[in-house]
Amino acid sequence: MAIAFWMSVFLILYTYGGYVVFITLLSLLRQRRICTAAIEPRVTLIIAAYNEERHIERKLRNSCAMDYPADKLEIIVGSDSSGDRTDEIVRGFAVNDRGVEVVLHRVEGRLGKTAVQNSCVRIATGEVLVFSDAASMYEPGVLRALVRNYADPDVGAASGRYEYLNPKKGTVGFATKLFWRFENFIKTRQTRFGTITGCCGCIYSVRRDLYTELPPEIISDLVEPLTILRKGYRIVFEADALATEEPVERPRDEFKMRVRVIVRGMNGLLYMRSLLNPLRYPFVSFQLVSHKVLRWLVPVFCITALASSAWLARESLFFRFAAGAQVAFYALALAGWLLDRYGIRFKPCYLPLYFTVVNAASLVSLVKVLRGQKVVVWQTQR
Repeated sequence: MAIAFWMSVFLILYTYGGYVVFITLLSLLRQRRICTAAIEPRVTLIIAAYNEERHIERKLRNSCAMDYPADKLEIIVGSDSSGDRTDEIVRGFAVNDRGVEVVLHRVEGRLGKTAVQNSCVRIATGEVLVFSDAASMYEPGVLRALVRNYADPDVGAASGRYEYLNPKKGTVGFATKLFWRFENFIKTRQTRFGTITGCCGCIYSVRRDLYTELPPEIISDLVEPLTILRKGYRIVFEADALATEEPVERPRDEFKMRVRVIVRGMNGLLYMRSLLNPLRYPFVSFQLVSHKVLRWLVPVFCITALASSAWLARESLFFRFAAGAQVAFYALALAGWLLDRYGIRFKPCYLPLYFTVVNAASLVSLVKVLRGQKVVVWQTQR
């Protein structure tokens, strides 16, 4: 029981702290530079949308205003059988002040985000494909920042920086902002040493000739970069390419979104399991295990740590304290969940609540994947 407790604690601490320290040290010992240049290839911005009438007009205004030559920018909105005014709004941008080509590409049958992206790529004319969500707003220089990385022939994909705004001061919004700052830091360090292994779904780009069509149940922003890595190219993180978005406001919405994303991520990694071979892909497999697999297994480690410390609490003051501290942590999370239902926000609950929601979603996702369940379509949570 003591071994189980200490192993669980070690793996939790390694997942959230040790890996970050290790990758930071590696990036200081070796820095692999990117040969960037101010190039202007033709770019296709692909926006997957389902019932996005709330966001799509603002998104298209934002996209058309990008600091990039209008004659070298194509915007394709892939509408996954939207039943609201999404398609109508997109058609209204066929003629716009900047003369940017805006194309509505409607896909019938509710096929899901990955299938919509596959369909959009078939008609895309850009040398570089940029993938975005309807609710994500780009800074004006995003496209220039992303494409300059393609002056380096070893770069096959480039991911941008993603930050959440939290104007409504939501319970999960504060922790979500911290989480993505943490993620951005890790991606910066991974890039300095060599390559990242996954991109941010709302702001990433790939070379058109390297794009691989994926099955509809596979999450594209994780697996598409992995297919490019397997072809021998490098995936980089571009900190100057900034996208912003507002987080979900309620823990239950965050939970639903996390389950959908994690189930697709787990199935995606199973689809690309050959990259977990440390003999053939040492740095890539190290990242995937440390930053994906172990993170998804954290709830298992948490349950083991709580159960083993509770068992040992009968004979040790230390383990009584350890068990009590864990119970208090989860009690704060439960209090945060209950208070949020009544619109009461108590800051000491924010991080315990977010940690618990995310890891509960990982546990549910793990059970779903073990049962062979897949997720194809999505519902807008924001």
